Amino acid sequence: MKKILLCCAVLGLTACSGVGNINDEKVFFAFDSAAISDDSRAELERQSVYMKRNPDINVVLEGHCDERGSTEYNLALGALRAGNAAHVLIAEGIEPERIKTISYGKERPQYPGTGEEVWALNRNSTTKVVEAE
Repeated sequence: MKKILLCCAVLGLTACSGVGNINDEKVFFAFDSAAISDDSRAELERQSVYMKRNPDINVVLEGHCDERGSTEYNLALGALRAGNAAHVLIAEGIEPERIKTISYGKERPQYPGTGEEVWALNRNSTTKVVEAE
């Protein structure tokens, strides 16, 4: 499915599943990392295609972390994750003023529970679509 979405993004096809909306889309990170993986880069490139086609929207990139570590550490890591995701969008030609970032660190987990599976889901940057002002 990821290969299909990437091909659709590269070819500029809007009829492909998943290209119609980027609200609540997520890119995931490894433990203790803000590095953008190849899969995450492909997802962000797909999001940039959507943004180019929809110049009337802006995004807020929310940085999230798992429950381990201090509040301060996770707020900083969440900021790095959201910032790195923003850098990919900017490198793909999205104007910086269309992107805002916020870090929720570990303070707003998106998935309840504990353990590696849940922690992996909570290590993300989530894209929220907002109307341009």
